[in-house]
Amino acid sequence: MAEPLVAWTALSPALLLGVTGLALLLVDTARPKSRSNTSMAVVSAVGALASLAVTVWFVVAGTGSAATGGAITLFAEAVKVDTMALFFTAIFASVTALVVVAAHDYFHDHDNPAAFYSLTLFAATGMALLAVANSLAVVFVALEMVSLPSYALVAFLKTNRGSVEAGLKYFLVGALSSAVFLFGISLVYAATGSLIFADVAAGMESVGSLAGVAGVGIVMIIGGVAFKTASVPFHFWAPEAYEGAPAPVSAFLSSASKAAGFVIAFRVFTEAFPLGVSLSADINWVLAFGILAAVTMTLGNFAAAVQEEVKRMLAYSSIGHAGYALIGLAALSADAPGNGAVMGAAMAHLLVYGFMNTGAFLFVVMAERWGIGRTFEDYAGLARRAPVACTAMAVFMFSLAGLPPFAGFFSKYFLFLGAIDNGFVWLAALGAVNSVVSLYYYSRVVKAMFLDDPASAGALDALDVRPTALYAAVVFAAVATVLLLPGFGPIIETAQSAASLLF
Repeated sequence: MAEPLVAWTALSPALLLGVTGLALLLVDTARPKSRSNTSMAVVSAVGALASLAVTVWFVVAGTGSAATGGAITLFAEAVKVDTMALFFTAIFASVTALVVVAAHDYFHDHDNPAAFYSLTLFAATGMALLAVANSLAVVFVALEMVSLPSYALVAFLKTNRGSVEAGLKYFLVGALSSAVFLFGISLVYAATGSLIFADVAAGMESVGSLAGVAGVGIVMIIGGVAFKTASVPFHFWAPEAYEGAPAPVSAFLSSASKAAGFVIAFRVFTEAFPLGVSLSADINWVLAFGILAAVTMTLGNFAAAVQEEVKRMLAYSSIGHAGYALIGLAALSADAPGNGAVMGAAMAHLLVYGFMNTGAFLFVVMAERWGIGRTFEDYAGLARRAPVACTAMAVFMFSLAGLPPFAGFFSKYFLFLGAIDNGFVWLAALGAVNSVVSLYYYSRVVKAMFLDDPASAGALDALDVRPTALYAAVVFAAVATVLLLPGFGPIIETAQSAASLLF
């Protein structure tokens, strides 16, 4: 009787997120007058932190690892819990906790903030289900569970034209990408006769005359993944959505949602379409991801360099970081011993990116709360009135740029080193060049805050308002970014060991 209990409890992180979202929705519906912004934020944060605590506990205990009997499968192998699933769930829960805490101050005067918290928890639940998906059907259902709340979150400010317009554009493009993704799944099913990853891989070995059908299906699935990760040329929705959405939503989508897209890519293309099998069927998805990685990191960084608004700069910056993470798929080789190392490095980079990018967007939330403008010039002199918050922002900027001794430097270092070890020196070199370009626009933010003078003597008077929850979220994200440095050894080892099991 103990085995079913162990199997079911392996889904506890996702279940905690889902139950918290349902509880928030129930209270908001049954007792709308008794709910408060503070209580909703506290319950949301407790649910996300509980999910994170259970996830970390499972990782430490070796749940789903090879040492404890391997991955735990449920529902006729449609769901699989292993170390990779838990690693990504930790990213989703961490970002969710930071966002809901910061949202307490952002929505302090909103009529019904409860809907925001429940939608965020439901989207996080979908992300956690994506991490444990072992079937293309589960992938699609979980992806829609992420997407539908995300559309509503982007358009959450109903009286703000920019928010509503961004939500509508995101919905239309997202619906199209979901249709393409689903059609690709149907073609793969037609060619292989299964949706379970392992069975799809076995079917790929004997696809025969249906290799063309399978190839078109894989290309369509690549397009769906590229949309979810905001990779070029499917990136055009991201700057519009991030700029128009409420700033906490921008933080959530650019960090957690992007990681969700990568867990799909890492799972599907290593387990359902193994590299050796795909090449024998004349399907080289590694080349496709190599092109995507190169174009995405280059266009994202150079577009960010010419922006004049901080929030839009961060939007294009997130596109550039998608290009870095794509190296985890683009630098793979058939039977190469370093495949697990490079993909694990990409996973570790996504974890570090989750803290530093979320923190940067939450600083923008704080600036909006103070009523400060969106341009670099509007941030002039901020460090004189808010030194702690600006120091945290400087940590985020330098870590995103990949400067030592911040965690972003080590995550990029291991990522580029893995690419070099697998023979993809050109990808590592291109990533290093793009990191140098990114230093230019990240340093503009730091220069404005610490070196430039404000436009007028009263320009910073609004900083007398002290949003406690926002401060706590920003400072915690900065501390986590710094503390990841001494703990990066265990993180990269966990990520690489989890990725190695896929090959």
